[in-house]
Parts: sequence; C-alpha cells; structure tokens
Amino acid sequence: MRVVMSGSSGLIGTALVASLRSQGHTVVRLVRRSAGTSDEISWDPAAGTLDAASLDGADAVVNLSGAGIGDRRWSDAYKRELLDSRLHTTELLARTIAATERPPSVFLSGSAIGWYGPRGDEELTESSTAGSGFLADICEKWEEATGPAEAAGVRTAHLRTGIVLSPSGGALKKQLPLFKLGLGGRFGRGTQWQSWISIDDEVAAIEHLLTADVAGPVNLTAPNPVTNREFTKVLASVLKRPAFVPIPSFGPKLVLGGELADALLFTGQRVLPERLQASGYLFRHPTLEVALRALLGR
Repeated sequence: MRVVMSGSSGLIGTALVASLRSQGHTVVRLVRRSAGTSDEISWDPAAGTLDAASLDGADAVVNLSGAGIGDRRWSDAYKRELLDSRLHTTELLARTIAATERPPSVFLSGSAIGWYGPRGDEELTESSTAGSGFLADICEKWEEATGPAEAAGVRTAHLRTGIVLSPSGGALKKQLPLFKLGLGGRFGRGTQWQSWISIDDEVAAIEHLLTADVAGPVNLTAPNPVTNREFTKVLASVLKRPAFVPIPSFGPKLVLGGELADALLFTGQRVLPERLQASGYLFRHPTLEVALRALLGR
C-alpha cells in the first residue's frame, strides 16, 4: 500500500510511519521544505500549493497535521494558528484529492473528541450531537473541510482522537516526572472524564481504518474511559508511588490561562468507540492498567 501522510513528524505520525514501513508499506511524507528524498513531497498549505500529480496513484492519504493544542497559552494569535493549521492542510488535501486523476481509495483525516465539548457524565458515541466551545468549533470546521474529497467519492473518515498515552510525548510524558517522585495527584475534584487510547491502539486503529469499510466520524478512544481521579489512582499504582497531592484549579489556570486549563485538565468527555468496535477492531489495551503497564514496562 502507498500511503501519503501529513503530520508525520508528530507523536502519532512518527509511530504510524514506523509501523507501516515495518509491514512493507510505502509511506510518502508531506514536508514544508524542499523534498530531500524520493519518499517526501514538498507542499505549502498556507500558500495552497500541492501538485495533484503527487497524490496520483496513492492508495490512501492520512492527514495528521495541526499545531499542538496544549503547546502554548491560548492567545488570540495562537488560537488562530490552531484553527488555520488544521483548516489549511485539510482543505488543500481535500481539494487536491478531488482533482487527482487516480484518487486514493481512502482519506483518513484528523479530528478530536473535543468535537463533543465538555459533557459531564454523558456517554458519547458518534451519533451524539455536537458540543460547544472553542475546541468543538475547531473540530467541526476541521471535519467539514474534507468535503471536496467526500464529494469526489473518496471514502473519508474523521479520526476523533482522545488522549493518546505514550511515554514519548503528550499528556503521559508530562505527568510521569511528578508521579515518579510521588507528587502526582488528581486535578481539582477529579470527577472529569478522560477518554484515552494507548499509542499502540491509536496506530493500529488507523491502520485498521485504511481497509475497513468505515466513513464519517470514528472515535479513537479505548472502550473504558476513566475519571481523572481513577486515572491518578491507576498511574500511581502502576508506578508504585503515592499520589496524595490534589492540584487545585488556580495553579494550572494561572500558568496556562483559564480557558486552556479548563479544556485540557478540568473538563472532559466520556467517549465510547462504538463505530470502531462495530467495524471489528479489537483493542490491544482495553483498560487503563493494561495500557500503562505495557507502555511503561511495569
């Protein structure tokens, strides 16, 4: 299979490229510089430039581009970057796919469970209604941007990804130092839901969707979401460390800003992978303890 991928240098993209290549697939990376090798294609999403011929004959296009949600405080400028970095790439890919003489059979495009907005204890599946708030608005526009590819008859799936657990990056990597020192703790009351997925399942689920006959939104989360209180308890247990230091909201809100801290730490979604499981995907790490022990070698 020949897979063209954007966002290949991120946490998910790096793992996905390695996995696909280990199975003998050809991965061609979209890069924002001059292509240095035969497995790279140069593009400029901001300028809207991508040669349609470069996608001709590809079996699949995987779009994982987007500035990191928690990389910086949410200034007005960075909020615009969060939106534009997703819309420009997705719109350009969708238009180019539609203009390709021999288009790919599938377009897998990034999204996130932020689409549902903060919803308390409500169980959320792909049939649930859209949420509200900044992240929900981004995700809605992000998914709509794939329209030209869908209109051209290309099977298009939106990867509504949850909290990806990996010791190499993301939320887990940031939490590990404090937890290893016995200084970890829940955020606020700890009742907010965390819909997580191990990096291994994230990669395997995307690979599954390359061939599974699924289109539209697909929740990429493990089947057993947990509250932040439970996440804290399980991580501390796996590391064999105490976790008695609750983190009040004022600290993170002072450092990150209130809107970002609320979105990342003090609200959440209880999301279930209904369509992914219905398509036949079997999770390697269905529970948090199994995932953390595998990821951390404990």
